[in-house]
Amino acid sequence: MEEELKCPVCGSFFREPIILPCSHNICLACARNILVQTPEAESPQSSRASGSGVSDYDYLELDKMSLYSETDSGYGSYGGFVSAPTTPCQKSPNGVRVFPPTVPPPPLAQHHLLPHTGVLPPVPRNSCLTCPQCHRSLTLDDRGLRGFPKNRVLEGVVDRYQQSKAAALKCQLCEKSPREATVMCEQCDVFYCDPCRLRCHPPRGPLAKHRLVPPAQGRISRRTSPRKISTCTEHELENLSMYCVQCKTPVCYQCLEDGKHSTHEVKALGAMWKLHKGQLSQALNVLSDRATEAKEFLVQLRNMVQHIQENGVEFEACLVAQCDALIEALNRRKAQLLSRVTKEHEHKLLVVRDQISHCTVKLRQTTGLMEYCLEVIKENDPSGFLQISDALIRRVHMTENQWGKGSLTPRMSSDFDLTLDSGPLLQTIQQLDFVQMKVPAAPILQMEECCTQTNSATLSWKQPPLSTIAVDGYILELDDGNGGQFREVYVGTEMICTVDGLRFNSTYKSRVKAFNSSGVGQYSKTLVMQTSEIAWFTFDSVSAHPDIILSNDNLTVTCNSYDDRVIMGNTGFSRGVHYWEMTIDRYDNHPDPAFGIARADVMKDVMLGKDDKAWAMYVDNNRSWFMHNNSHTNRYEYICLCKFLGKRPNKAPYYKCSLLLLVTEWMLYIS
Repeated sequence: MEEELKCPVCGSFFREPIILPCSHNICLACARNILVQTPEAESPQSSRASGSGVSDYDYLELDKMSLYSETDSGYGSYGGFVSAPTTPCQKSPNGVRVFPPTVPPPPLAQHHLLPHTGVLPPVPRNSCLTCPQCHRSLTLDDRGLRGFPKNRVLEGVVDRYQQSKAAALKCQLCEKSPREATVMCEQCDVFYCDPCRLRCHPPRGPLAKHRLVPPAQGRISRRTSPRKISTCTEHELENLSMYCVQCKTPVCYQCLEDGKHSTHEVKALGAMWKLHKGQLSQALNVLSDRATEAKEFLVQLRNMVQHIQENGVEFEACLVAQCDALIEALNRRKAQLLSRVTKEHEHKLLVVRDQISHCTVKLRQTTGLMEYCLEVIKENDPSGFLQISDALIRRVHMTENQWGKGSLTPRMSSDFDLTLDSGPLLQTIQQLDFVQMKVPAAPILQMEECCTQTNSATLSWKQPPLSTIAVDGYILELDDGNGGQFREVYVGTEMICTVDGLRFNSTYKSRVKAFNSSGVGQYSKTLVMQTSEIAWFTFDSVSAHPDIILSNDNLTVTCNSYDDRVIMGNTGFSRGVHYWEMTIDRYDNHPDPAFGIARADVMKDVMLGKDDKAWAMYVDNNRSWFMHNNSHTNRYEYICLCKFLGKRPNKAPYYKCSLLLLVTEWMLYIS
């Protein structure tokens, strides 16, 4: 996590870090070094002070008055004001752009603490600070750099990290060359080596009650001191006791009484401390899972390098053996083929190694952020923690999103999908090339695009992501809906297909496979689909005759023509037992309405049942008939119950129909 603990300006570990409104950190001395003094007449501070209700952290508005251009030129100017000749931007050891001050730097002594005071010299009026990481321009108020809160949590983490990297602890009582300490007395707060402990700290008398601990544990206990009470940056004599939810910052009692937080929602500091620690811990758990996946992915990539090398060597050896067996003319072609294989080999290695490098960098950054966050969680300073917790949570979420979908997928396959065909004749040697001798891989069904609607099913599939084998077409198979044998329902090049005419309330199994000139590949996974239980339908307005008027959401049909007109339903069926009913609301001039079943290509301008594509029953005011192919059968008077055997269009077994006519309500059962 060392990168997390270094200042973006000086490149060294943070010293007295302060938190900028953009959530980035910078050393206090570095912040003073990159201050820019702006002209009073055009000071962003004066323009900001003239507005009402503008938050100190509203740096989105300050972007409109940015002091420096964020282009790659590295030169800056203040809007509407030509400053002294600017100098190109510099880069810190971390590679972050740093804008130097446009005025000559003060003498070296001014960069240090004022003598006998222990404080920094005052900041010039109308000073602005540009964040070296996000390049946002920040205008300082009368408090200067003291207006930015100190990041005590980061300072503590840096201190612990530096001490953990330091050399072994030495004895504090050795006079000449100190020996390595072996124990520490918690009461005396002194590190002893074994000889000095026996001489100066014997285990008897009052010293026998002292507690001796290992040096590492003693160093930790020495660092662990009572928590400092944080004071407010605006009211230095007040302690931070609450947390402003709207401004997301700790506040004091006086801020709530007469400050800008008086109308804001506030909560207890300790409660928000625990809440944000829990949120950061949860985010770290997710990021930890991503880091684990990334480690496994790196292992996979490194294995791929070995497989690519092995496969490349094996393929080259096979290619050389085949080419050496050919005549001298084939040797010239052999060099060309070896060149292609080598290029493919190098390309695969280049892509995989590049991905390894990229993932290694991202994983190192992720691990560094995780270690830094874990150290931050160990802090027992609620206000200091809450000052940076939101920024850390956002960074953890952003880092977790960078390991999102696709980032842990190899960009290259380790297989060489090339096979040399040694059968061509000598006269075709100049056209010798690699040919594909592998069958396609099993397609992948895209579950999110597969669906059923009434008695039709739509299926969609795709090839595996890393597959480079050519595909000539696909074969889609469905069973009969009763667990029977699969049958082909589609053969073609498209990767989406809709199958109509299935049984209602049935469960179908489907699968697909690909084929090319080398043969047929494996089946995909079997997909189980359920058709609709009930065939809800309305009248079809698309195929209806222009004389027909539809209303009531296509559930009511009216015809003002004296000629016969036919209208169909918008849902078809091919088998099964079906039931529907209809009501005649108006019956004028004694027409002969007909009802029944028909094929989609039935004649629309003659009475239903006149041709061989429809089976109908028509009625008048006191009788009814069945009719098919202009043949009348089974005439009944008034209320009737009848049966009719009609031949289906595909010469399959007859429909067995029963009709019950009661006044104006009709019910037709077809099997």
